[in-house]
Amino acid sequence: MKSISYYISLFCLTLTLFSCKKEAESNRDHLVFRYNEDANITSLDPAFSKVQTNIWACNHLFNGLVQLDDKLNVQPDIAKSWVISDEGTTYRFTLRNDVYFHKNSSFGKDSTRTVKANDFEYSFNRILDEKVASPGRWIMQNVASFKTINDSIFEINLHKSFPGFLGLLSMKYASVVPKEVVENTEIDFRSHPIGTGPFQFKLWEENVKLVLRKNPLYFEKDTNGEKLPYLEAVAITFLPDKQSGFLQFIQGKLDFISGLDPSYKDEILTQRGTLQEKYKNEINLITGPYLNTEYLGFRLDGNSEAVKNKSIRQAMNYGFDRKKLILYLRNGMGTPATSGMIPDGLPSFQPFEGYDYNPEKATDLIAKYKLETGDSSPKIFLSTNASYIDIAEFLQREWQKIGLDVSVDINPPSTLRQAISTGKVSFFRASWIADYPDAENYLSLFYSKNFAPNGPNYSHFKNEKFDRLYENAFKETNVEQRYDLYREMDKLIIEEAPVIPLFYDKVARFSRKEVQNLGINGLNMLDLKRVKKTKN
Repeated sequence: MKSISYYISLFCLTLTLFSCKKEAESNRDHLVFRYNEDANITSLDPAFSKVQTNIWACNHLFNGLVQLDDKLNVQPDIAKSWVISDEGTTYRFTLRNDVYFHKNSSFGKDSTRTVKANDFEYSFNRILDEKVASPGRWIMQNVASFKTINDSIFEINLHKSFPGFLGLLSMKYASVVPKEVVENTEIDFRSHPIGTGPFQFKLWEENVKLVLRKNPLYFEKDTNGEKLPYLEAVAITFLPDKQSGFLQFIQGKLDFISGLDPSYKDEILTQRGTLQEKYKNEINLITGPYLNTEYLGFRLDGNSEAVKNKSIRQAMNYGFDRKKLILYLRNGMGTPATSGMIPDGLPSFQPFEGYDYNPEKATDLIAKYKLETGDSSPKIFLSTNASYIDIAEFLQREWQKIGLDVSVDINPPSTLRQAISTGKVSFFRASWIADYPDAENYLSLFYSKNFAPNGPNYSHFKNEKFDRLYENAFKETNVEQRYDLYREMDKLIIEEAPVIPLFYDKVARFSRKEVQNLGINGLNMLDLKRVKKTKN
């Protein structure tokens, strides 16, 4: 029979081993980056990187020909250099020879191989394949052909010059994938991806957690010649409630959260957009321009006679204080959109006189409308969703002060999107987040050949001068002259007022003090290859 001292010794040994394990985990905590996604990841295949959750995950796993730096300048990635023809229609890329796919048995005895030009040919053909049904197929709409010249030279030919094409190629849709793995019937590429990125796939329990590990074969190095990434792993959880994710962050269980949610914005930020005093020693706040313009749109060929009238549209633009909106409803997170649709953060952005708050002018324009039309009480209906109700009610009160009756109609997001696309609403809340860092992305909303539902021109705005400027911008190879055309188009939009630009958004990132080199950019891309964490 064992003595009491034996059991006491056994208990002490178990306790010691458990403590050692916890200490070892604690010592390695600085090598793991943790964040939460309240919206689930639907696919780890870059061909389906349509929403931010998928895009962020694919950015950890895959590379393309080019990439963007934090200032949204195009930089080399797998392509170390490129040459563009004088007419801007032929792009010839020279590839690196030291980029390896993540290890997988599909590659045979070596378990990996280098990326070659024909891998991009395969990957681009896959994006175009109707059987794949990639939502990224549109990025190839201006591509006439592409071909492998040799193992290290890849060439793309366009139908016509497109200034934003390199930026388009930085999207995760254009990532390189290996044919051997994608076409291996024993592998589900959606859930077991193989790429070339700084991290490689380890584990995915859908709706629970995703774990990525450091890629030991990654090709990029820092300025000191040290191999990237610095982190050993990335761990992503999927708590659907944003407030729960915020509490996990405050408790130190997550390293980072992105964006502001009404459930916690007043808890963490002052009204002027600075950190609350109690968090200043624990948390870093990083902000910067976000390529997202929040706006209200008018359907110019809809059923509402009031919104068809330019005087009414201009009056509504003048009739509220954008600075007050941002201060009280956005905690200072945003820039008043008084200078058109092109947002702050793009190189072509240049402030100009637009719609500053001017209630007297707004009142005069409404009086002019009533006199000309005989409509003494115009009725306007604003269609929005529940997450925008605070802004909608603020605007409703402001417009009431200038003598305009605006009713607010709340719709589920999916219903609203469908109604906007099919022209069932005459006045609607919308936003436009850039897919690539070129102002053409925003101006395409007003090109007459892009009428919804076949394009993004939801307002059905049509103007011959605008169309002519838009088409000329595609032919212009001089960057500054192209920017001048963009600005002229933006001023024309402000004059005709098919939309009410509200504000240019800001990226708000919160990280624990241990996190270094997180960075920020106008597309809100999450790049972790240079991130470090210090030990507590």
